[in-house]
Amino acid sequence: MSSLTVNTKLLRKILVGFIREEVTKVGLCRAVLGLSGGIDSALVVYLAAEALGPENVHACIMPYRTSNPESEAHARLAAGELGINFEVIEITEMVDAYFELFPDADNMRRGNKMARERMTILYDHSAAHSALVLGTSNKTELLLGYGTLFGDMASALNPIGDIYKSQVWQLSEEMGVPRVIIDKKPSADLWAGQTDEQELGFSYREVDELLFRMVDLRCNREELIAAGFAPEFIDLIYGKVQSSHFKRRLPVIAKVSNRTIDRDFRYSRDWGK
Repeated sequence: MSSLTVNTKLLRKILVGFIREEVTKVGLCRAVLGLSGGIDSALVVYLAAEALGPENVHACIMPYRTSNPESEAHARLAAGELGINFEVIEITEMVDAYFELFPDADNMRRGNKMARERMTILYDHSAAHSALVLGTSNKTELLLGYGTLFGDMASALNPIGDIYKSQVWQLSEEMGVPRVIIDKKPSADLWAGQTDEQELGFSYREVDELLFRMVDLRCNREELIAAGFAPEFIDLIYGKVQSSHFKRRLPVIAKVSNRTIDRDFRYSRDWGK
């Protein structure tokens, strides 16, 4: 049994309760999210539908002209299985209009623009539906910095940000996410033929085992090598975690007063709750 094996029934209960509590405690009852056709957003929409009721979940499917048609089909499949409200919003015209000004932009710039374009749409729909935006980035992606700051990494709350990709697969089985979504190769679908593992250069299951020991168990380099991990792989992943730390924190505020937001003024009790 892998060290990443989880009690999926308990985890399901915790995350469903988390969504319900975090949405309702601010006086709302609805959530919105981007439904990509991938396993992460599919899992989140299944959790949200159970927590809030399908009628209170609104999904946006936001394809670009190079998106794999299978992605939209799988997003529609998940939405249809749950009976949630959804709409398809093409982002091609808005993204291409911008890059007419910068035709030499590479795939990274274009992918980041797409991710941020989608998030602006989600936040607009959150206002339209009086709903909170749900995040769909898992712990593996967040630790590696494999996401776009203020794009797919943005949200009001994230139910899967503390579970690794390997655990996303396990919980998706428990939740009844369609098999075709669970089994397909993970992809951000930012350009034709892109897959996460090809771009990263390693598999999620491989890096999850290392990250779990490195982060959760706090193993040092010698202990990781003794556990069978190659020194080069350890150094590569450590470097990714360290260099992407800025993506996992709020913008740094220069401290010039006694009570600085996010340092000395952090909690609801500070303003009377």
